[in-house]
Amino acid sequence: MGENITHNREICRFEYTAPEAVAYIEYKMEGNVMDLTHTIVPKALEGRGLGGSLVKHALDYAREKGYKVKPTCWFVDKFIKKFKDYQDMVVDIPEDSHNGPICEI
Repeated sequence: MGENITHNREICRFEYTAPEAVAYIEYKMEGNVMDLTHTIVPKALEGRGLGGSLVKHALDYAREKGYKVKPTCWFVDKFIKKFKDYQDMVVDIPEDSHNGPICEI
């Protein structure tokens, strides 16, 4: 599924586009830190593992570029805690700083 994810640099997000909807993960760059702010998977695309694929794609991109990551999106934070291979890239933020209801999965 990762091969269908594209990087839309103009609006700072990685996208998976299907005929029925677009799933995406948004980011903001703060120097060499990629702040992963929102993961959105519309209901029409749920159940396909797209949230995890989008996060993995963004994290792999950040690693390739030598960036650190800031997991503002709660889903990204949860993913990194589960898949420990990415923890060396993380810039710590307070637990209550994660976006909650805005991130849809």
